[in-house]
Amino acid sequence: MAAKKTITVEQIASPSRRQSIQEKTLRGLGLGKVRRTRTLEDTASVRGMINKVPHLVRIVDEPAAKKA
Repeated sequence: MAAKKTITVEQIASPSRRQSIQEKTLRGLGLGKVRRTRTLEDTASVRGMINKVPHLVRIVDEPAAKKA
């Protein structure tokens, strides 16, 4: 069985004065305070959540593509 891919995400901005759905998306990612980081499984749903709040988070550690 192959190892699961992970991605590390850091919150870089506050959800204050943003739409409530953006704050809920951050909570869903396990974030809530600036500079907090989480390592998450790299799935389509997690990528979609990150794409909804790109101005509030940044990808710290993205898996490198394997060279064959």
